[in-house]
Amino acid sequence: MELLARAMWGPAAPGLRVLPSSAAELLTALRAPARLGAHLRAVHDVAWRLTGWLGGAYPGLRFDRRAVLFGAATHDIGKVLHPEELSGPGSRHEDAGRWLLLAAGVDPRLARFAGSHGRWDAPGARLEDLLVAVADKVWKANRVPDLEYLVVQRLVVVSGQEPWTAFLTLDGQLDALAAGAGGRLAYQNGFPIAVG
Repeated sequence: MELLARAMWGPAAPGLRVLPSSAAELLTALRAPARLGAHLRAVHDVAWRLTGWLGGAYPGLRFDRRAVLFGAATHDIGKVLHPEELSGPGSRHEDAGRWLLLAAGVDPRLARFAGSHGRWDAPGARLEDLLVAVADKVWKANRVPDLEYLVVQRLVVVSGQEPWTAFLTLDGQLDALAAGAGGRLAYQNGFPIAVG
């Protein structure tokens, strides 16, 4: 568990913020692999930066920043039960994660991110769901135009900007966030998948 604690709170070369204590306590109780702690820390950091920027650049945009940050810090918690998905594809962790969070007493409004981060294109997806999904992509410099377009639509509504202006503004910020992907990937991959 020492490795997990270091992944969540220890010094990080890319200057990643530590995980919130609520997420760290859940990961510790579940005996999560250190790599999962490092991954969630990286995604949480990107979500923190993204939501901070959005709050300043688009003050009329209403979203629950605390919910986004919790969602980013716990979205893959189901990989505790499906560790093979830490190094390979799969979506079994999504429903498993939601179940784990609900079983731990997490509010369903927050537990939903474990499933919604992979289903951001579902009808009724909230802005918070989109932002967790964007952070989960951009942390490793993966850009998903359809996902980003859904965020741009929300920015247009609150700002009155032309869509291309909102797109260029968001695109510039996401490019800046994606630029740190190499350091975040190296940090994550410096931790083992096996619990130890």
